[in-house]
Amino acid sequence: VQLVESGGGLVQAGGSLRLSCVVSGFTFSNYMSWFRQAPGKEREFVAGVTWRGNTYYVDSVKGRFTISRDNAKNTVYLQMNSLKPEDTAVYYCNGNNYWGQGTQVTVSS
Repeated sequence: VQLVESGGGLVQAGGSLRLSCVVSGFTFSNYMSWFRQAPGKEREFVAGVTWRGNTYYVDSVKGRFTISRDNAKNTVYLQMNSLKPEDTAVYYCNGNNYWGQGTQVTVSS
């Protein structure tokens, strides 16, 4: 089972990043989600998407982040716009209770 995230990096406030998570080794699950964990804080839910494309977001990212999926490619995405320093965290992909290794997102002010 593998969930491999990519797309993180260092960006200035107001910038954008697109994260990807490629899934292998299990059926691309009905519900996929992104979480994040900032230093010294608990891991928190960021966004989720169902097989049919229904989406859910934590209030702090609504209007700035967009989660999507390509079921043919077993891939889930997180488009992050208007990034803020408080978005700095390690971002994790989750599906079927499996976790990826995480990708670091750092937003400078």
